Amino acid sequence: MLLELAATRRVLFVGGKGGVGKTAVASATALAQARAGRRVLVVSTDPAHNLGHLWERPVGDRITPLVRVPGGGLLDGIEVDPLATTEDHLAAVGATVRRLMPEHLAGEVDKHMRLARDSPGTHESAVLERVAELVETGLEDYDLVVFDTAPSGHTARLMALPEIMSAWTEGLLRRRVRAERFGAALRGLEDRDDAGESIVGTERPRDPREERDLEIRRVLLRRRARFEALREVLVDPRRCAFVIVLAAERLPVLETVELHGQLVRAGVHVGALVVNKRSPADAGAFLAERRALEETHVATLREALPDLPLLQVPLLPGDVVGEEALERFAAALAQAGHRAG
Repeated sequence: MLLELAATRRVLFVGGKGGVGKTAVASATALAQARAGRRVLVVSTDPAHNLGHLWERPVGDRITPLVRVPGGGLLDGIEVDPLATTEDHLAAVGATVRRLMPEHLAGEVDKHMRLARDSPGTHESAVLERVAELVETGLEDYDLVVFDTAPSGHTARLMALPEIMSAWTEGLLRRRVRAERFGAALRGLEDRDDAGESIVGTERPRDPREERDLEIRRVLLRRRARFEALREVLVDPRRCAFVIVLAAERLPVLETVELHGQLVRAGVHVGALVVNKRSPADAGAFLAERRALEETHVATLREALPDLPLLQVPLLPGDVVGEEALERFAAALAQAGHRAG
């Protein structure tokens, strides 16, 4: 069921409470798709990166080959470094602002950018830009992009941010238009000939203020287009789906119901729930009692979200580390899908 969902999508987000096995589910799903012949990129946006640990090799903030399958399938991985992403974002914004501002204000721009480093929203904005970039390039270079996301609260905000940032950028553009009209009117008062040219057009070179206005507008339009493109992918159920991973415990179940509501309000299609590490009922009294308690939490989940496909993956005897273990985990996901279907 989960693997069938991944096979029909271009972008898959895997999220949920911390410590429930999101990275293992994301990696095993990505590996199964690569084995099926697709070109797959798995992206970790969780600051507590586990992708490299899971694959037993350095991954880091660059695209790293993980698996090559004879016949064309492949799997690459990348761990988005939030600090490096924020620094790169601020450097790019600072360079743009310095280019647009008078030279004598360069010191003020640098001061503002230093203060912005720790301002609320800076980190989220930088990570969102990186996610938008990876979705954009991922759709060009890969058949499927799987995001292993941060714990629920961060991810819910990330899913809602493209719409918020698009609206914010749209507001900046409207104010930019008003400012340009006001500036043109002032220039017209300074020079009557300019006023006439603003109406009939002219071949004269633009003055620095006009060039600055046009550059600001171009920057804002590029930013709005990138957020709108990401938003279009996130809310398109034919291309994108979200999978919530959880443990059969009270708090993860409550958090899953809350996260599902936030995603639905953001317009994101939730494709499946994966209840990971289910205790066996036939391995001793302790685990049988544990299994019975888990059943009550799964029943609560089914009652709250009755229409969502629900996979139950058994607790496996070993750690899910390395390619062979991930293949076994992918097989467990496939069996869970057959039982659920």
